[in-house]
Amino acid sequence: MKIRGGALLARALQEKGVDQVFTLSGGFCNPALEGFMQCEIPVINSPHEQVAGHLADGYTRINRKPAVCLVGPEGFANAIPAMMEAWGERSPVIFVTGSSTLKRQGAGGFKEINDVAIAEPLTKYSVQVTHGERIPEVVDRAWKIATNGYPGPVHISLPVDIMFSSFDVDSGRDERPFDRASRHIHRAWPNPADLKVVLDAVSNAQRPIIIGGHSVWWSGAEKKLEEVGRKLHIPIFNVPYHQKLLGEENEAYMGLADFHQYHPSKEAIHESDVAILIGGRLDNQLQFGNPHFFPESTKLICVNGSHEELNFNRSADIGLLSDPAAFLDALLELESSGNWQLDSGWFDLQRERRGAWVQKMVDDIPSREETGGKLHPLELALGVQEAMGDEDWLVIDGGNTHFWSEIAINIAGYKGQKLANILHPGTFSMLGVGVSFGIAAKLSNRKSNVVVVSGDGAFLSGGLSIEAAFQENLPITVVIDNNGGLDCISQQQERMFDNGTHFATDFRDIPFHTMFEGLGGYGELVEDPADLIPAVKRAMASGKTACVNVKTKGYISPIVLATTSKRDKASIE
Repeated sequence: MKIRGGALLARALQEKGVDQVFTLSGGFCNPALEGFMQCEIPVINSPHEQVAGHLADGYTRINRKPAVCLVGPEGFANAIPAMMEAWGERSPVIFVTGSSTLKRQGAGGFKEINDVAIAEPLTKYSVQVTHGERIPEVVDRAWKIATNGYPGPVHISLPVDIMFSSFDVDSGRDERPFDRASRHIHRAWPNPADLKVVLDAVSNAQRPIIIGGHSVWWSGAEKKLEEVGRKLHIPIFNVPYHQKLLGEENEAYMGLADFHQYHPSKEAIHESDVAILIGGRLDNQLQFGNPHFFPESTKLICVNGSHEELNFNRSADIGLLSDPAAFLDALLELESSGNWQLDSGWFDLQRERRGAWVQKMVDDIPSREETGGKLHPLELALGVQEAMGDEDWLVIDGGNTHFWSEIAINIAGYKGQKLANILHPGTFSMLGVGVSFGIAAKLSNRKSNVVVVSGDGAFLSGGLSIEAAFQENLPITVVIDNNGGLDCISQQQERMFDNGTHFATDFRDIPFHTMFEGLGGYGELVEDPADLIPAVKRAMASGKTACVNVKTKGYISPIVLATTSKRDKASIE
């Protein structure tokens, strides 16, 4: 029996356990689409290839297993921003390009583009299939590279002549591995001697802190992280801009390791004697491991599950190659063996500081007279969460909208607000991912409400993806922080430009809510702050894809204030 190369690709991905594909259907990809149809793998057709990529990324982050983004050769260029976003988040998305013919490669074939070279710096592995019989081999290799070590996206280019040609259905079955089903991910176990050095340093610490990074999520170790914080009285912080590890209502969670979005983290880090970064990178967000972020008096320990990630953290005082879950188990054994003597004083101090910070942030919200009767963005973010329940998903998108929402999430969590989970832009802080991530969250949690808080600029960047919500009957609620422009950029310009004004950042008054109504959804305009919470509740209860268009007054966020201040040098420079 022979099948087309595209069908062989679909069967190889099915064997790995792929249960969701996102695409913008194109002629180059038709054999693969036929294969997915035959394999009964769901395919969502999106209005743009970038949207397809963000949908695959969001679905992969939520479910911690690879989804597929399938695009044609010209669509590959559109998918690059989504590839970059997945790369920054270490999201193991499988990007597949139906590419120009291999037979005439280099001769100017129809829609020919060097997709393999372009994708290489944005993926862990970028490869072109050179013969149809190797399709299962390439899928197997790409899958293992995507999911093992530090995870990340991969890219497979399948030329159109191979896509359409026929090959033996059992291609490659005479070679190992004979079983090509998805296997358990390989985990690094710590060298006992290296582990002892780290445990000794932590055991002798009086003021330890933990900063949780990406790999804690990808190893499924967030519950163990919470247990370590609670039982050992170690304050836990989160690296900014990636999947939340602990609910903000959790007593062990203190906030972001970000001096501007969560001020008490500066005091904790500067006063700590041992700082343990688990599953993260010493990049710009952590000042590359240097002072003024980590003082010289703090012993900096990096625990990473892959050699690549550990070698990146060259500035650490001590490095440990270990899966995050295995290392957290070792910490918990200290407590159960009776070798842990740290009391709760240091931990309680951070709780007190968090409480004082929460009160100050709430007290500092400007009065209605100061805002001209409009909502402050922090009020907007707090109000949205107040309307939500324990099983609801929150997605945030946009520059200042994102930053104010991060602050609101910490405040609401401290006061006991519990949410099912939170998604937001990754390392690159890319505008326009919110609606796609919201759809992915609804696809994975159909019984939950999903609320996206988006700036007006962010929605204009990626709002076309809302059509997929209507098309697939995945109703989500989009709350738009409508301040009439790219407020994050305007605020930077007003502090930077000699004349103190902003330029080329304003929008006209856009009726986003009527746009949703025209598509068949629910829309509501909020101009009175008192109407916000009832409007969000009505939108969620409508059962439709909904928009709550909220008129707000733009305010500079603490992080933008810091990065544009001549007094504070910032890593953005």
